[in-house]
Amino acid sequence: MAEDLDILRAKIKTVMVDELMLQESPEEIGDAEPLFGPEGVGLDSVDALQLVVALEKHFGLKIPDADAAKGVLANVDSIAAAIEKAGSHGDD
Repeated sequence: MAEDLDILRAKIKTVMVDELMLQESPEEIGDAEPLFGPEGVGLDSVDALQLVVALEKHFGLKIPDADAAKGVLANVDSIAAAIEKAGSHGDD
């Protein structure tokens, strides 16, 4: 269901912008754009911690450890895939 996935990605981007106080709008964040590093959104380790908390709060997604976080937090697509796999779609 591609439409549901598009809605989920949009929600993830909105949560990221709101919770991390990003200077860009949700529409400016690419689905496959790296979240960390200079070639992507440019998040850092503090942002990573805030994002993990926000994803659990808004989507019920629990990320068990740093190794799991590296894979899940790669980009919006990977976060959406983890939420879909966990079967949690948020509190909205």
